[in-house]
Amino acid sequence: NITYVDFYLHQPPVAAVFTVSYLLIFLVCMVGNGVVCFIVMRSKNMRTVTNLFILNLAISDLLVGIFCMPTTLVDNIITGQNTHTSATQQPAVLQCYSTLPPFFLVTGWPFGSVVCKVSGMVQGISVSASVFTLVAIAVDRFRCIVYPFKQKLTIASSKLIIVVIWVLAVSITCPSGVMLQVTKEQTVRIVVGDRNHTRPFYWCRENWPSQEMRKVYTTVLFANIYLAPLSLIVVMYARIGFALSKTTPPFARDSGNASQDGAGRNKSSGEGRHTVSKRKTRVIMMLVVVALLFVLSWLPLWTLMMLSDYASLTEHQHRVINIYVFPFAHWLAFFNSSINPIIYGFFNENFRRGFQAAFKFQLCSADSKRKLSLSLRIREHAVS
Repeated sequence: NITYVDFYLHQPPVAAVFTVSYLLIFLVCMVGNGVVCFIVMRSKNMRTVTNLFILNLAISDLLVGIFCMPTTLVDNIITGQNTHTSATQQPAVLQCYSTLPPFFLVTGWPFGSVVCKVSGMVQGISVSASVFTLVAIAVDRFRCIVYPFKQKLTIASSKLIIVVIWVLAVSITCPSGVMLQVTKEQTVRIVVGDRNHTRPFYWCRENWPSQEMRKVYTTVLFANIYLAPLSLIVVMYARIGFALSKTTPPFARDSGNASQDGAGRNKSSGEGRHTVSKRKTRVIMMLVVVALLFVLSWLPLWTLMMLSDYASLTEHQHRVINIYVFPFAHWLAFFNSSINPIIYGFFNENFRRGFQAAFKFQLCSADSKRKLSLSLRIREHAVS
């Protein structure tokens, strides 16, 4: 049985909605994460342990934007992997997985098997690194607040953890890279031009020996990239919230029991402690929101991936899910990579100050250059 599919998946209005939606989050992702990287790398004062983890998160989000968003957009509006109705043909890799630009699918994958493997692995590595970084941030905050008297992470140790994060991300994505191959689909032909003219369908996909092995790998990814990190983050932030609520009341009690002679001093001390506690709460709120948005953003895509491998869906259900539901799930997952920098700016006063300082520095530099240029011109005219 040969299935004939049209080159375009959607009518122009639907394709326009997809294009505008993906372009919006792509621009926000590039600008926002780029600004975060610039602020942390420019200022030595911003290179704290937590900010280094946030920098690593921004870098992984930039990779998601560069390697995932464009190919997924094109694949959602032109015939690609989403035209298939068989569950066994759904990609197992967790991420964006729009394996290649569909205009390559019509004539074949032109870059060879190596590029096929590398491009797919980069997508998986970037998402995995993002997840593991969120866990590292949660662990760092947990140690600092729940166990404040234990030795804190140093800059050197945080850099080592970041290296371990990327090594783990590469390791868990390696099976996908091994299985990725350029394959000609024998049961599908793409209709181009008039209805009598068709071309073969090529794609870069994971070619597992059996569906059972594919299910095992999908389950391992789900457990290690979503379920386990989610559990750790929820437990640690719950403990952090309990610790903060437990340590706040004593400040108020100390202030209330102070003698009249020391009332001013104790009031000032109490206000200082309250300010510190408030800042800690804002930092934790920022990290909690980042974690929750990650959970909610990736849940639909993980649900669809597990359904594709385990549920017995009809061909019509697969087609509806692949053409309409998967694009939204992908967009929601990418939205997470775009919203993180906005959260940093809203919750983190240090990032706001860093952005203002960087902006003022650029303005001052430009103004100084203009003044210097004007001064040189005046001198030249005076000499002449």
